[in-house]
Amino acid sequence: MSKTQDLSARATSTEKASGASSAPCVRPATPLDAALIHALVTELAQYEGLTDEMDASVEALAEALFNPHPRVFCDLAEREGETVGLSIWFYSFSTFRGRHGIWIEDLFVRPLFRGHGIGKALVRSLAQRCAAENLARLEWSVLDWNEPSIAFYKGIGARMMTDWTNCRLDGEALRQLAQGGALLP
Repeated sequence: MSKTQDLSARATSTEKASGASSAPCVRPATPLDAALIHALVTELAQYEGLTDEMDASVEALAEALFNPHPRVFCDLAEREGETVGLSIWFYSFSTFRGRHGIWIEDLFVRPLFRGHGIGKALVRSLAQRCAAENLARLEWSVLDWNEPSIAFYKGIGARMMTDWTNCRLDGEALRQLAQGGALLP
């Protein structure tokens, strides 16, 4: 069992042992969860109004998450046996701190289950991993219009990094740069 799987398994065992059946349980995803993960990511894309950007297939997500040497991981939140949320994350690195951290790529809780501690359980699970592995930070981004999520993140102690702007190269711009194409003036 990998260190990643071991930490998630311990967190799940602790939550089950607490006896709170309505409390969320966070567990590492398995290959059998690939279609469910895809469905949750699709729901997230719909919520964010970004379905036109989603072209990941079940197979692509399964290959990324469950190959012999994955670079991205997924935890699922369950409540009373139903999967109600997920976090998709990977290790990052801070040159200023000289240590790894975790970047949360996606954090999603199905709308009917928001406000019941599910998001907090998912983030807490990753915070526990950071503490156990002596990681420098836990980071993610949030859409600027998503006020409920921003309020939630502030409520758990997150700092909004307003002095940073995300940059992205994709599609034709990425291909052009990779091929040595002209850069815009």
